[in-house]
Amino acid sequence: MTDEQRSAADTLTDQVNEIVDRAESAPTSADAHPAREPLDREQREVKDSVLRMGIMVEEAIRAAIKALSDHDADAALAVIAGDGRINEAQRHASSLIARTIATQGPVARDLRFLLSLDHVTYELERIGDHAASVAKQARKLAPDPPLKAYMDLPEMGELAANLVHGILRALVDIDQVEARAVAARDDEIDDLYHKTFAEVVDLMRADPDNVERGTRILFAAHYIERIGDRVTNIAEDVVFLASGEVEDLNP
Repeated sequence: MTDEQRSAADTLTDQVNEIVDRAESAPTSADAHPAREPLDREQREVKDSVLRMGIMVEEAIRAAIKALSDHDADAALAVIAGDGRINEAQRHASSLIARTIATQGPVARDLRFLLSLDHVTYELERIGDHAASVAKQARKLAPDPPLKAYMDLPEMGELAANLVHGILRALVDIDQVEARAVAARDDEIDDLYHKTFAEVVDLMRADPDNVERGTRILFAAHYIERIGDRVTNIAEDVVFLASGEVEDLNP
């Protein structure tokens, strides 16, 4: 492991610990209702597993974009291979949720909480797939010179990773105000996507030699744009958890 990789791993660990610590310090009703202690404990375990999965997804996005910018095919391949860890994290979280529902018999708000988190794991797994798809394009682009510094892809990727981080914090606090703010920033990704699309099409029209690279850039931009949409879906889950209302945040 290089110094840079070790530093990135340490940073990721710090982020995991920070978010999980906040989740564990959130108030529960266990003190007021001792009979709920097993259910509260298992719900905390579920929430922690979902948050850890989310941090893995955030890191995958950042790593995919870095592999693209650095023309690093090996780093891109590592992101692709790492998608299996995200898939396993989803299976683990879903298993915990199923166990809790089967053994604790949650109803009302508790059942809503568990089912919402199950949907969050689905969205996170799909975001992980999109990050791996960006890495696949990065791997193909690595041997060739960049086409106009890959347009706005690096900025799009950084914004997408920041939105994942933001929605995880909103999930920790079940903060619908913050969730709405995160979802609203999806428009920024959409704007960059449309800008990138127009620029790449112009370059492809101007020179046939740009077609292959341009096509791969468009694919990567599409995957990042989809990440923004899925973050919005998670934001809707947070709003549902907080209010019990189903709301479309990206009409």
